[in-house]
Order: sequence, then structure tokens, then C-alpha cells
Amino acid sequence: MEFIQTVLAFVVTLGILVTIHEWGHYIVARLCGVKVLRFSVGFGKVLYSRVDKQGTEFALAAIPLGGYVKMLDEREGDVPDALKKQAFNTKNVWQRIAIVAAGPVINLLFAVLAYWVLFVSGVNTVAPVIGSLVEGSIAEQVSLPVGSEIVAIDGRKIGSWQDVNLALAGRIGDSGTMRFEVQGGAKQGAYSLSQYDLRLDNWSVDLETQGPIDALGIVRYRPAANLIVAHLLEGGRAKLAGLQLNDQILAISGREINTWQQLVDIVKASPEQPLNFTVQRAGAVLEISVTPGQKSIRSGTVVGFIGVGPGFDPWPEDMLRNQQLGVFDGLLAAGEKTWQMTSLTLISIKKMVEGIISVKNLSGPITIAKVASATAQSGFESYISFLAYLSISLGVLNLLPIPMLDGGHLLYYFIEVIKGKPVSERIQGLGLRVGMALLFSMMAIAMFNDVMRL
Repeated sequence: MEFIQTVLAFVVTLGILVTIHEWGHYIVARLCGVKVLRFSVGFGKVLYSRVDKQGTEFALAAIPLGGYVKMLDEREGDVPDALKKQAFNTKNVWQRIAIVAAGPVINLLFAVLAYWVLFVSGVNTVAPVIGSLVEGSIAEQVSLPVGSEIVAIDGRKIGSWQDVNLALAGRIGDSGTMRFEVQGGAKQGAYSLSQYDLRLDNWSVDLETQGPIDALGIVRYRPAANLIVAHLLEGGRAKLAGLQLNDQILAISGREINTWQQLVDIVKASPEQPLNFTVQRAGAVLEISVTPGQKSIRSGTVVGFIGVGPGFDPWPEDMLRNQQLGVFDGLLAAGEKTWQMTSLTLISIKKMVEGIISVKNLSGPITIAKVASATAQSGFESYISFLAYLSISLGVLNLLPIPMLDGGHLLYYFIEVIKGKPVSERIQGLGLRVGMALLFSMMAIAMFNDVMRL
């Protein structure tokens, strides 16, 4: 069932973004007087199609990994004299630029629309309060105050942990000073503001194993885990032994348990060793024997696990935020958010080319499918935010000056504007081969990364 949900989420997500992208090409081509022969979502065998009054075939194909708009073009076959004015290649260079650029541009505009919907309807966030610091970390070296709220990084206003992540992600690989502005803290007044300069020296983050916040040594505040069973892994040792949701764990093998971490430590130290859980259920005290399974962690150490998760105490009211903006302010905020994400994507690509960020962070369709499914299950807000980010990524990647991509065609057309004549077919053919090699290499790396993550 979970596999079917993941596949459906992937197909729907990619279908939305591909349709939007190709609609951009389609609508501008029509406005420029180009005859569109086919608008296809997906590749391969056509599963469904219909033809409109203008003679355009709208098709849904079997392989949902993209789409295309096929236009009348003399370079792809004979065109009757009566239709030559409607051929793509007969349009002036600025019209061709507009048609090609329309796909990526509409993806960026869709992201603005998606963020606008979120801001106008209201975005629920949690204040970015520092829970603790990792000993010896960059954050600990300057003694960022525990319990304080991060309100700005390098002059950029911060309102959530997502804002913190975005601000930090742009500094990966950098050297110099990163300024934090925080408010409050365990040893400070609730409204006192203070600044801290964190020193970076070619700041390296292994995004495979940690996020920028973790790499800096900041542990996010979260309510304490309680001893109420809130999650049970299907087929896990805890559920098979008879533990149920809402059971309260009192003791393990005669040892009183006061924190969830105590439970974790005991279970991890007892792979394949029976443990006697004392639990309270609906007023009754029960004894349940659970034998932890075993798994090997990155260090090679074998630890026990039972497939159970805790509940958490409620968040303090003053840490729960709802950002809801008016129509105009929401539009400005959405444009700013799209620009931030676009800039971050470009900076990340640049750092990946420079080797500062590992190519291990490239993701393919498997990762996209899993994230799409997870965000869809998390709710409207998470899914729309993911859709906006993915749309930005699609738009930016398509604008890269790589032959085969929209950006490659735009590069040729701008050279044509400067030279006054089209780039030769020989050069375009050579560029096509180089572009195919680059794209297939990137796809292979992304797919390999996906499989390794599984």
C-alpha cells in the first residue's frame, strides 16, 4: 500500500510540474503564431489523446518522467507552403527566445503562486529556539545562549528553522564570519538581543548524514519525549510482542524508567536479549516480554531496536507561530521566497561544480517520489511547499546553458542575436552530444545515489 501511495504521489507531483512547464512553451508558441502538433505529458506509448480545433493533439503517455511540446518545424520534416508561416524555425529570434524561455519562467511563476497561497492561507511554524549545543562545535565555541531564539543570520530575518537552514545552506564551503542575532536565553532577559560572530573556515557539511544546523552544533529545542507509546513499527518487535499505542512504560526488567532516553539506552544495549516491559494500559498494569532485534549502525556497532516511538509534551504556546499575510504582502513575500530558493539552487550548483558540495547530494526520481509521498501525507502546507521548491529546481535546471535543455537553446539564440546569424548545424550537433553526455551522467549519478539511500 505504501509503495502504491509513493508511486501515485510521484506521478501526480511530476505530472503537475511537467504540465505547467510545457504549458508555458505551448501558450507562448500559440501567441507567437506557431502551430503546435502535440502537447504530451509523459513519453512513450500514448495512453490517451484528443485533438482540439487547432489540430493540436493533447496526449498522456506511459512513462511519466517528463513531457514535451512538438511544434511545426522545417528542420524536422517537410512543411506545406501554406503552413510555413506557422513553423517554429521561421519565427524571429526574439519570438523563439520567448517560446523557449516560457517553460522555465512559468515554473518560477508557479512557485510564486504556491508560496503566495501558503502565506495568504497562513503558515504554521515553530520558533527557532536553541535547545542545546554540541561540545566543541562552532556554535559552542562562541557560547550561543541555550534557550535563545535565532532572529537573524547575516542580516537576514529568521522566523523558523526552515529559514535557518536556508541561511546556513548558502554558507556551506565559505570562510569568514557568520553573524547570529539571538533574543533571550536561559541567562538573559526574555527580550534582550545579542550578536555572535561564528568563524567559518571552508565550512564543510556532509549533507548525506547531517543538515547545516547539526553541522554547526546547534540542537533544536523540542518538547521532552514522554513514556507514552505514540508510534509502533508495523512488523516490529514491540508490536509483535503486544505493546499497543497509548501504553505508558513504567519499568524495564525491574528498572524504573523516567525518561525515553533511558529506554533507548537499555534497548540498544540488549540486541536479541528478552526484556520485561512493565506498562500501564487503561488503568491496569501489565508485564510484556519484548526481545529487541539487532542492526548495525555506521560505526559497525550492533545495537538493539524494537520499533517504538514516544509521544511528546505539548509545545509552549509562545513558540507556536502562524504567519498569515494579506494579498499584497503575501505576493511580495512569495516573490522574495522564490528568489531566495532560486539563489540557493544556483549557489548549490556552483559549489557542486567546484567540488565544495558532494555530488552525493544529487537526487533522482526515487528520492523525489519518497519526499512527495511523505509531504503529501504531512498535509497541504508541506506538500505545496515541496511542490514550489521542486518547480524552482526544474525551472533553474532547465535554464542552465547545457545543450538539450532550454538554457542550451537560449544560449544559441543569444549568440544568434549577437552574430546576426544562427549557430551552425555542426556546432549544434556537437553541443547536442556533449549535452546528452552531461545529462545522462547526472541522471546516472542521481539514480545511483537513490539506490544507495535505499
